[in-house]
Amino acid sequence: MSTLPPTMTLELLYPTFLKDNTMKRSLFVLLAAAAVAAPVLADQALAQKKNCMACHAVEKKVVGPSYKDVAKKYAGQDVTAKLATKLMKGGSGTWGAVPMPANPQVSQAEAETLVKWILSMK
Repeated sequence: MSTLPPTMTLELLYPTFLKDNTMKRSLFVLLAAAAVAAPVLADQALAQKKNCMACHAVEKKVVGPSYKDVAKKYAGQDVTAKLATKLMKGGSGTWGAVPMPANPQVSQAEAETLVKWILSMK
C-alpha cells in the first residue's frame, strides 16, 4: 500500500488557495450573497408560477404597477395581510381604472410570501 508524503496529504485536505485569507473572504462573501439571493429568486419564481408577472414587473409598469412602486407606496406600513387578501381576491381603484383580477390559485401562505417579497424591494 502506498502512502502519500505528509505534506501531500495536507495539501489534498486543505488546498493552498484556502490558506490565503483573501480567498477565504471572497468565498465567504460569495456564499453569503448566494444565501441572501436564493429567497429572492425563489419568490420571483413563485410570482412567475402564479402568473403575477403577466401583469407586473419588478422595475416597470406593465398592466399593473411595478413591484418597486408598490413597495414604495406601502413603505413602513404593516400591510402584508391587507395586500395578501387583495392579491387573492382582486381589487380596483388603488392604481387606476384597470382592476386586478382575483387569483384563486394563490394560497394564503403564497400570497403572504409574495407580498413580503414585493415589500422588500427598494
